[in-house]
Amino acid sequence: MHKPGLEAPAQGNYADLVSAEAALAALAEPRRRAILLLVRDQPLSVGEIAEQFHITQQAVSQHLKVLHDAGLVDVRAERQRRLYLVRPEGLQSVEAFLAELWPSGLQRLKSAVESGNAD
Repeated sequence: MHKPGLEAPAQGNYADLVSAEAALAALAEPRRRAILLLVRDQPLSVGEIAEQFHITQQAVSQHLKVLHDAGLVDVRAERQRRLYLVRPEGLQSVEAFLAELWPSGLQRLKSAVESGNAD
């Protein structure tokens, strides 16, 4: 049974939609968004991230796994530590999805930011 409006967008492809869905699902949890902001500017270990929250290192590791599986963070080994850092290209699928969903709104936002009238 075909439901109108549920087909994939003409310009996008299925892989992009799946990637956007994984990223959006990962970002739905507030702590994951906060973790992403923490590792945006500098790589951090699980312990360093856990110090910022009232949760265990194991819980942080689980959040990082979800973010990593969604392509939003990378991990690199440095001596005995594993450091996590944001993968900016991981958000490209979300950006593309939002641009297709709301193209005129994103263009207005872009214009406002570029002109300095983003309030």
